[in-house]
Amino acid sequence: MTTTDAMTGGPSLPQKRELKTALPGPKSKAILDRKTGAVAAGVTYSVPVAVVAAGGGVVVDADGNSLIDLGSGIAVTTVGNANPRVAAAVAAQAAAFTHTCFMVSPYEGYVEVAEKLNELTPGSFDKRTALFNSGAEAVENAIKIARTYTKRTAVVAFDHAYHGRTNLTMALTAKAAPYKTGFGPFASDIYRVAGSYPFRDGLSGQEAAKRAISQMDKQIGGDQIAAVIIEPVQGEGGFIVPAEGFLETIVDWCRENGIVFIADEVQTGFARTGTMFASEQLGIEPDMITTAKGVAGGMPLSAVTGRTEIMDAPHGGGLGGTYGGNPVACAAALATIESYEEENLAARAQEIGQIIAERMEALADEDPRVGEVRGLGAMAAVEFVDPETGEPDAAIAKAAAASAIEQGVITLTCGTYGNVIRFLPPLSISDELLNEGLDIVAKAVRAL
Repeated sequence: MTTTDAMTGGPSLPQKRELKTALPGPKSKAILDRKTGAVAAGVTYSVPVAVVAAGGGVVVDADGNSLIDLGSGIAVTTVGNANPRVAAAVAAQAAAFTHTCFMVSPYEGYVEVAEKLNELTPGSFDKRTALFNSGAEAVENAIKIARTYTKRTAVVAFDHAYHGRTNLTMALTAKAAPYKTGFGPFASDIYRVAGSYPFRDGLSGQEAAKRAISQMDKQIGGDQIAAVIIEPVQGEGGFIVPAEGFLETIVDWCRENGIVFIADEVQTGFARTGTMFASEQLGIEPDMITTAKGVAGGMPLSAVTGRTEIMDAPHGGGLGGTYGGNPVACAAALATIESYEEENLAARAQEIGQIIAERMEALADEDPRVGEVRGLGAMAAVEFVDPETGEPDAAIAKAAAASAIEQGVITLTCGTYGNVIRFLPPLSISDELLNEGLDIVAKAVRAL
C-alpha cells in the first residue's frame, strides 16, 4: 500500500526521510533549551526535535528534518497526525463552540460517540458509555463504577501492567521507575498477581491462569474482589501477548465469582492490533473496556464502555468532569472512527504487522540477541536478551533506539526490564517508509 494524499494531509508534506542537520538542529535546540527553562524537569522526551508538522508516516522538525514515525505519539495518531477528515471536523466544531460542559448543557457529539462505542466494542449485550480526557482517567472511573456495582473494594492488576500515572492508576501500574518512584503512598486495596508472559514463564494459558486464580483465591478471596483489570496485550510492560486460553479462563472465573472484568484497551484499541479491539482476537467479551489514545486522532478523549447494569450503578453526578467528552474532541473521534471503518484500517494494521514480523524475524534468525519477536498487527515488538543466559539486555534496546533516532527514525523502547523496542507506526505510513525505518533499526542492532 502506498500512502495517499487523503491520509497524509495532502502533497505538501513529502513522505520521505531527510536529515538536513544533526539532531537536534539549531532551531530545535533553541526550543529545547527554552523547554529546560520553562517546563518541569519531570517532563522529559526521547526524540530531540521540536516538531512543526507531521502527517502520513513522517514528523518534520523546526530545522526541516523529516523523520520516519514508528511511534504514532505512543499509539495515538493511528489515522495519521494530519488526517484531513479529522482536521476538518475539529475546525468545524471549534467554529461552532469549543465547550459548554456536557454536565451543564449536553450536545449531540457526546451522545454520538457513546452510541458508536456501544456499537463497536466487543459484546452483544446492552451497553452504556461515559467520556473522559485520558486513559488514566478512564481507568480510575472504571474502578469507581465496578466498586459501586459490586459493593466490594478489592481490585486486581497483573505483573508488567501499565494503567497510568495518577494516584490510583500508579497503584495498578507494576513498574516502579519512572512511574511510581517517590510518589507514594498509593491507593489502597490494590493487589497484583502473576499474568501470562510465555517467553519468560513457559506456561500455557491455562497454567498461567490457574496460577493467577490461585493467588487471587488465597490472598484476597474471590468474594472480596470488585474488579480484575488487564491490558489484553500489555503495553509498557513489553507488548506481552498472553498465551492462548489465559484471558478466557480469567474471564470465566470472574463471571463465576461476580467480579467485573475490565479490559484496558487504551493502547490496543482502535484497529491497532488488526481488529478494532484486541479483545476480539483473544476471544473475550469484557464487562467494561477503557479506551483512549487512538480514539480521536490526537485530541484528548477517553471512554469507559460496559454493560448497562454496571455502568448505570453510580448515582447521578458521580461520574463526569469539566472537560470530559469535550465537543471538539468528540468531533475528532467521530471523524477518526469513520476513517477506521471507511479506509479499512484494521486490515492495514494486519499488513503492517506482517511486514514488521517478517523483517524482525529475519533479524532474529541471524542475531541470537533477539529473544523474541511478538505482537498483534501494528503493535509489534522485539525483546533483546543475553544469548548465553537469556537475561534481559536493556543496553541493546537503548543503544539501537538511540542510533535509529540519530538517523531519523522515531523509535520507542518499553518493557519492565527496558529491553524491548516497540513498533507503533501510524496506519497511514507507506510500505516504503516502513521498510526504510525497519532497515535502519535492524542496521542499528547489527552495528552493536
